[in-house]
Amino acid sequence: MNNYQMYRQITSPGWTLGWTWAKKEVIWSIVGAQATDQGDCKEFPSDIPHSCDKNPRIIDMQPGVPYIQQFQNCCKGGILSSMGQDPADSIAAFQLSVGNSGNTYSTVSPPGNFSLLGPAQGYTCSPVSLVPSSVSLTSGGHRKTRALMTWQLVCTYSQLRASKTPTCCVSMSSFYNSEITPCPSCACGCMNNEACVKTQSTISRIEGDVPMKQCTQHMCPIRVHWHVKKNYNAYWRVRIAITNFGYNVNYTKWTLVAQHPNLNNIAEVNSFIYKPLHVYGSINDTGMFYGVEKLKNDVVLEAGSNGSVYSEMILKKDRNIFTLNDGWAFPRKVYFNGDECIMPLPVSYPSLPNSVIRASNIGQLVIIQVVVAILYQSL
Repeated sequence: MNNYQMYRQITSPGWTLGWTWAKKEVIWSIVGAQATDQGDCKEFPSDIPHSCDKNPRIIDMQPGVPYIQQFQNCCKGGILSSMGQDPADSIAAFQLSVGNSGNTYSTVSPPGNFSLLGPAQGYTCSPVSLVPSSVSLTSGGHRKTRALMTWQLVCTYSQLRASKTPTCCVSMSSFYNSEITPCPSCACGCMNNEACVKTQSTISRIEGDVPMKQCTQHMCPIRVHWHVKKNYNAYWRVRIAITNFGYNVNYTKWTLVAQHPNLNNIAEVNSFIYKPLHVYGSINDTGMFYGVEKLKNDVVLEAGSNGSVYSEMILKKDRNIFTLNDGWAFPRKVYFNGDECIMPLPVSYPSLPNSVIRASNIGQLVIIQVVVAILYQSL
């Protein structure tokens, strides 16, 4: 299983891969993973298979399992990094022995109806297709062997399928304006429509590991704050902070993607790792940030005093395009863990003193926000 997504990983509790057998196949044994249900194995009273389920659901093993149960690229608790963040850790694999399947081209049939949870229901899988047989190296890498048959399928992700509401929002501030532009109200839901934690005294009453959100005007589990901190002669400085408003939810190996025209000339990034993403060929205006394990900021902990991480970056000015007018210094788009975050209306961006915006433009922007909110609710 290869995660080719550049900035969306599969987080805890991990992936679940399912399918439907074409005939009466059973899984005799498996290494590197396990089926969640043994199924009805009454036809095998003495030698019981690992799973007789017609629709098996396979999950990864946890780290530290006995060596005899391991397989190459297995046993990560179902967590897969994104391709852009850690290519070597974006692969998962397991091996199973199948019975009642036949052993020739004419008798072996591919399973169908594949499904992938990662961990939410955001993925849709294609039908299986026959591809050239995969090749393995044996005898110390001196001999090639080919599989009898190799099948392949692709699972694609949809944010709207994974969640009925957005999962993050963006707030803004600047050195030249004392007012803070908050996340849009009800960006990810409204306090009146869902349960949330209002005060610190309520935290102790949260049952078990049930995820809960702190009560906010935006009701997003994640807020990304973009602060224009300094303006130098040839450079300018930005501070980015990520805050977790969820309880019993940590974000491990998180990723943050931002789009801004000046990301093509970054001079320095503190605390985070930065990688440019050439989404549109030669246009270099999109980049990915993620934490550093040694600095202990690769995990955004649950809501509380330690529930945020931050970084600062210095960007070199392009005199032909740089300006502090009209909100140019703020990002065009922001994504957290691959999901697009809700941005404030441009009319509300921190403005320079004495900036004036015509009332007619304000009316148009408010109408756009209302339409977007209605679309999200209807979906």
